Amino acid sequence: MEKQKFHFDSPIMKLRRKSLRNDSTDSEKILWEILRRNGLGVKFRRQYSVENYVVDFYCPKLRLAIELEGKIHLRQTRSN
Repeated sequence: MEKQKFHFDSPIMKLRRKSLRNDSTDSEKILWEILRRNGLGVKFRRQYSVENYVVDFYCPKLRLAIELEGKIHLRQTRSN
């Protein structure tokens, strides 16, 4: 079975990532303060794109994505 290759941090998604960074939720801000200071012993990236999705935090070394759920997701669901 061939391993699937994903496209990470696409230039096409750059404006979307920037917008999400500027509109971070309180929960995202709190977690980012911990992660950016290497609080877990590994480097994380904030608002990182994987294919057509943007995850809140991503650790390339561990291939670990963190997505915080919150009220912003409820607003997006209602508008659809």
